[in-house]
Amino acid sequence: MKKLRIFLSILLVVVVLGGGVAYFAYQKLQPENHFKNVPTVSKTGNNPGSQSTTTPKMKENVFNVLLLGSDERKGQKVGHSDSIILLHVDLNKHKYNMASIPRDTRVYLDGYGYTKLTSVQYIKQATGGTTAGIKAAINSISQLTGVPVNYYVETNYEGLQSMVDALGTIDVDVPFDVKLTHPWYPENKGRVIAQGTQTLDGEMVTELVHERYSLKNVDYDRQLLQEKVLIGIAKTALQPKNLTKLPKLVDKSSEFVIATNMSKTDIASLGLLVKNLNTDKQVTYYQLNGTSKSMYDDILKNNNSEIVLDQTALKKTMEHFE
Repeated sequence: MKKLRIFLSILLVVVVLGGGVAYFAYQKLQPENHFKNVPTVSKTGNNPGSQSTTTPKMKENVFNVLLLGSDERKGQKVGHSDSIILLHVDLNKHKYNMASIPRDTRVYLDGYGYTKLTSVQYIKQATGGTTAGIKAAINSISQLTGVPVNYYVETNYEGLQSMVDALGTIDVDVPFDVKLTHPWYPENKGRVIAQGTQTLDGEMVTELVHERYSLKNVDYDRQLLQEKVLIGIAKTALQPKNLTKLPKLVDKSSEFVIATNMSKTDIASLGLLVKNLNTDKQVTYYQLNGTSKSMYDDILKNNNSEIVLDQTALKKTMEHFE
């Protein structure tokens, strides 16, 4: 009996200590604790198009995440930045801002000159590898916007398809009819995804966010589709039946992501963040507008159609990302 009491006492201590450690770990993972000190991966420059020559210091529990979608295909080691979204997280106000940056935006690439944003990553990947390509894209975007980038996450269409398929399907509020003219899968050519709420699997989600040629406002309409898909993924992931899948999704994140500077604990903490997210009330979406012009491209050594952003509007929008 005495040995049994000793054993139970030891077991109780282990359980209490274990619970304390688990509680401490859980508390440490809470976003307001986890993201108190964040890295800055971008650097500003002194080029003529830079909004700022210094990196503004972010407030505590406030940070920017750059979401990059690459057109890199299986077996390839280089790709263009096909979708670019800057996400601003303010844990103090529980507000989240998203800005889509047009892929054809005219930007400055250190050591080369002016070119399209979509080409920056491709050029630097081809000459310096994956990391060099991502860093160049990050720096060009930070120089363009004048705000720092703290984290980045890059995926491609295969990764996006895998992510959606892991959830099963997602509901997407499609704002207009979308005819597929340049699909990833040839059998989908000519297919129309109708306006309204559509339940889509991973394959059709990738087709939706890739299409632009049939859209009235081309890239601007595609940005809107990409925003609707991100909201659809978030809403589906937050459904009670899917909350139990989030830890598994974190573990499988390497299947969805090409490159990131976020650790699994960073991603897990973000998972806790979105658990209580109201996408309709807490998320604000911005589009960066500009004018399409034929401009000299320092890489192509020729004129190229590029989007020149409205600098006044850009600066005003970026006030929501500081």
